[in-house]
Amino acid sequence: MNKPIYVTQPSLAPLEEVNEYLRQIWESGIMTHNGPLMQRLEKEVSEYEGVPDTICLANGTCAMQLAIRALDLEGEIITTPFTFIATANVIAWERCTPVFVDIDPDTWNIDPDKIEDAISDKTVAVLPVHVFSAPCDVARIQQIAGEHGLKVIYDAAHAMCVKLNGKSIMSYGDVSCTSFHATKLFNTCEGGACFTENKELASRIRKMRFFGFDEMKEIVDDGINAKMTEIAAGLGLANLRYLDEVRKKRRDKYEFYRSLLDSCGFISFQKYDPEEYNYSYMPILFDSEERLLCKLEQLANAKIYPRRYFYPSLNNIELFSHPKLPVANAVAKRIACLPLYNKLSDSSIRTICSVLLENG
Repeated sequence: MNKPIYVTQPSLAPLEEVNEYLRQIWESGIMTHNGPLMQRLEKEVSEYEGVPDTICLANGTCAMQLAIRALDLEGEIITTPFTFIATANVIAWERCTPVFVDIDPDTWNIDPDKIEDAISDKTVAVLPVHVFSAPCDVARIQQIAGEHGLKVIYDAAHAMCVKLNGKSIMSYGDVSCTSFHATKLFNTCEGGACFTENKELASRIRKMRFFGFDEMKEIVDDGINAKMTEIAAGLGLANLRYLDEVRKKRRDKYEFYRSLLDSCGFISFQKYDPEEYNYSYMPILFDSEERLLCKLEQLANAKIYPRRYFYPSLNNIELFSHPKLPVANAVAKRIACLPLYNKLSDSSIRTICSVLLENG
């Protein structure tokens, strides 16, 4: 009987390499609290990304929460509705108000032309998302933010390994936040990080992730428990060695999908620069929601399980406001991510595409 094919699997280093880090943890007896492996991971991720400061955290949600709190934001934060619920949740959790604006129909990122119209006297920041790793229009967003005195926090949860204008996408904004969740290109099982070029801000986030303690164990700031454990850091150090290989394999599989689906008249794809993309997801856009639902049913019958990302558009969630955002609503209803991971075979990709293309 054929095994089910799920939307993703974690990319993992060989177990013996992870075990070496576990051995070090067992010998040191240090499991958390700014441990040596976490410090080493921060250093190596900074070197890999070419950014001055990486602050490792328990998860990507904590990263965005601490960014908002460390910037002392109170008011409205403009963001995209086409994203995972955590993006809006953290804004509300930090007692700010998410204000949704529509997205670009080609890139599926926040539409900069819509940002300015949403700015009010209560607006304090913009929180765009690099959707599926395709970079936002960072120059235009920064211009708007500068003209209106707004902070910029990027949700870069999908965007490890992405460069824009010759530098890491994590270099943009006041803070960029990423996720090291198991489903991401680079993972620590659970984890995340903030990136900033502001040394004072980096120092504050480091204190805030550990209850507000400074290096002398004095409580000097508002804080929370958002520390990364040594076990997570050890897994991250092992996985980091393979990150370039992981990206290459996923790009190869992504491009194989494209070779089979590009001529399909009812499927289209995200607009992106091939060198500014990490190929961690395989999103496709159907010409109608009816066709999407039909194809998902056909795939499920073949034990193939894509996932709808991101549905529904968050402006339709009861918790939040309900502006009319026609592009986000239309995209969210018609998009699905096909299975994509290192061990996915070419034969499985052929099968998936065969089911998609069968009977139009």
